[in-house]
Amino acid sequence: MVRTLLTGATGTLGRGLRPRLRELGHTVRAASRSPPDDADGDWVTLDLATSEGIDAAVADADVVVHAATAPRGDSEAVDVTGTERLLDAAADAGVSNFLYVSIVGIDEIPYSYYEHKLAAERAVESSDVPATVLRATQFHSFLDGVLGAVSRLPVWPLPTRMQLQPVAVDEVAEAVAEHATPHAGGRVPPIGGPEVRTLGELARAYRDARGLRRPVVRLPLPGAVASGFRAGDATCPDRAVGTTTWEAWLADRYGDAPESVDATGATP
Repeated sequence: MVRTLLTGATGTLGRGLRPRLRELGHTVRAASRSPPDDADGDWVTLDLATSEGIDAAVADADVVVHAATAPRGDSEAVDVTGTERLLDAAADAGVSNFLYVSIVGIDEIPYSYYEHKLAAERAVESSDVPATVLRATQFHSFLDGVLGAVSRLPVWPLPTRMQLQPVAVDEVAEAVAEHATPHAGGRVPPIGGPEVRTLGELARAYRDARGLRRPVVRLPLPGAVASGFRAGDATCPDRAVGTTTWEAWLADRYGDAPESVDATGATP
């Protein structure tokens, strides 16, 4: 059996990865800053920002699947410094494959979180530990959270011309698990959803799936970050290998929408 450390095991991707790795015969050590109290299997406490638990987590691991990240926290401490600490421990433990899960477009879009992910990629690729780097586009659930945050506004001001390629978490988890072997693959082809869509199109589909009547209005955003998203730098149309469309994901998530909903979100 392959002994695998999975960081970020309680995160969006980690929750999908753990069962897939086990199905493939891995002995999985799941790591999180706050492991669930009622979790089954082997769980350890790991705090990349403080280095708590790193050596114990990596001990005896053949493979490290590094899915931990902090997009809304201190991403420099977690994604950069934490990754460097994890790599040092992996080198000492003789890990044969350090699989880093990254994001499409981080080398083109000068967003601080993306810059930290890129720095982590570079640390992984320059390390003595054999490594695999797999990039993916944005998850459906991420986009759902973004649109959910504006869903109660009477008008949705959005940068509608941004281009995105949402992908199902389960499909990314499957791709990651396939590369979690004792043999490192280097930089492997990215995985993207089945379609490149504008944020305006995605928002209107979301609105329809929720049975809402909100007007979606264009909010022009200046700057290099917005320009990169408008140019499609966060997409990989030549790797549209996902099969779950945004509309299919919405139908599964929300089912049948109400027949009509007024401008405040209440069903008349």
